[in-house]
Amino acid sequence: MKFWIHGTPSLTLRLTISIGAGISLLLLSFGWLIERSINNHFVDQDVDELNAARKSIESTIELVAAGESIEFLKNRFSSAISGHHNAEFLVADTNGTVIYATPGGNLTRLLTDIPPTRVIDDNTVSLWTSNGQTYRSAVFEAISPTSQIQSPLKIALATEIDFHLHYLESFHAYLRWLTILACLIAIVTTWLAVHQGHAPIRRISRQINAITSEQLHLRLETQGVPSELMPLAAAFNNMIDRLEDGFQRLSNFSGDIAHELRTPITNLMTQTQVALSKARTATEYREILYSGLEEYERMTKMVSDMLFLAKADNQLIEPELTDIYLVNELLELADFFEAWSEARQVAIVVAGNKEITVTADRAMLRRALSNLISNAVRYTPAGNSVQAVVQTDKDGVTVSITNPGPTIPPEHLGHLFKRFYRPDPSRRRNGEGAGLGLAIVKSIVQAHGGKIKATSTNGVTVFQIRFNTVDPHPYQHTTD
Repeated sequence: MKFWIHGTPSLTLRLTISIGAGISLLLLSFGWLIERSINNHFVDQDVDELNAARKSIESTIELVAAGESIEFLKNRFSSAISGHHNAEFLVADTNGTVIYATPGGNLTRLLTDIPPTRVIDDNTVSLWTSNGQTYRSAVFEAISPTSQIQSPLKIALATEIDFHLHYLESFHAYLRWLTILACLIAIVTTWLAVHQGHAPIRRISRQINAITSEQLHLRLETQGVPSELMPLAAAFNNMIDRLEDGFQRLSNFSGDIAHELRTPITNLMTQTQVALSKARTATEYREILYSGLEEYERMTKMVSDMLFLAKADNQLIEPELTDIYLVNELLELADFFEAWSEARQVAIVVAGNKEITVTADRAMLRRALSNLISNAVRYTPAGNSVQAVVQTDKDGVTVSITNPGPTIPPEHLGHLFKRFYRPDPSRRRNGEGAGLGLAIVKSIVQAHGGKIKATSTNGVTVFQIRFNTVDPHPYQHTTD
């Protein structure tokens, strides 16, 4: 267990210190309360002892007749507090003349040090030290029973408390060591509890360390994970799912790029080698250069498409938004593709309200619609037509591009918008492009906050773009 990580205390150390400090403070407070309670108990005992002695002294004074001599009074005082072994008292008149004092006591200074009190309780008693002994004492007054002594009598009363103090001192030392031991036990127990409580975190850390780029299939085990760590483990597994998917797509993307670029580069090398194999006429060299130019144009378009998709992935595309009349835009595209579609004997039919508009980037939207229409014309059998329909409702605008042709199997529909994907591998190179058109369409639609989907049933394929006119959220983009 590491207590310091890069100069910072570990979580275990922090919790151990904080919890240990809290428990230690609680134990110290509890010990202080116990010690205070015992001390208050001893004070109450001493006060009771002093009050009992006072009562005996006052009873003795009350029983003395008015004409009795001072010697008689002294004799009565000598037996006034018999049975109170720790109590001592001193009786003096108003002039300070000592009438009686218990043997061995020296309480004269009490008469001047402590003011008289009417009630003896824990608030009026005082600690007093004499001859190395400690007393709890009080001074009170009484009426003289005989005319020979001036009233009032001042009586200093004290009880020796050294036994109590010695007990409290030993108890304090015992309590101090007991508290220290309890604190140490509490800290060790806390550390063990925290260390054991962090076992799932250490297990998760080991599992995370085992996940590398070659082992992205590994996931954190959620069985036995505490409920507090369950959201963390689930979030981490979801993150690894996304990383694995992104890593796989990046790996496939790199392989697809290499595959797509290899063919034109191979063609260029072959043509160049053939051209250099023997002397040729200017016309032949011109044909070879035209052929090479076609390959260069294909690679340029592929690189441009990949650059566009890379910008879309990183949300670097900034559409220049304007209101676009969708039907007019589709009619212009139909005119643009008219020569090619007539050559393929395919008609392009546009339908919809010409007043329907959408806020978008004209060039980007035109590119997306152009890709869909050209794709539809390419796969429409001769003698049929491509339908481009614009519809609207209270929530948004829908553009549907429909064409008859081969039904796309359901297992391929979910992958149509992936890069370099073609349902039919045999069509990988027949002048159809690099397979990035639909991926670009999806990026453009998502950049405008829209959605696109494809359906294909009974020989009819439909690409449907949906724009939300209530809250378009431009610039948003999500990956496949």
